Amino acid sequence: MGPAPNQGPARQPSTRTKARKRALDILFEAELRGIDPLELLTERRSEENTPPVRVYTSELVHGVVDHRDEIDTAITGALRPGWTLQRMPRIDRNLARIALFEVLHTDLADKIAVAEAVALAEELSTDDSASFVNGLLGTLTEPTG
Repeated sequence: MGPAPNQGPARQPSTRTKARKRALDILFEAELRGIDPLELLTERRSEENTPPVRVYTSELVHGVVDHRDEIDTAITGALRPGWTLQRMPRIDRNLARIALFEVLHTDLADKIAVAEAVALAEELSTDDSASFVNGLLGTLTEPTG
């Protein structure tokens, strides 16, 4: 069977989406292995048989590392009582970190940062992750006052 009528070919991920996914891979692996994400980023850059590390991937990893205390404090403050950052699935935790870095420290529209994180959660994490990440980031990005 081909695509449904009036549907074009499947949309390819954007360059920035690929960069976010690669940044997520690096942050996730570094956390899992208990190593510095910047060391892992350097390691990935020097590997010959892997795709090159995009500039935006590097910006995201550096940004999350540089602002991690601020980001983690904000995320922790938005969690329900009894929940901790460590209780979140690693993928969700690092997606939230990437999105919140983009919201706080880049000129990317909040809605885009949230939508990208939700899409990656839907693709890569648990059945409930997309709605959890959406709710968490929605709480963190809603206007105050």
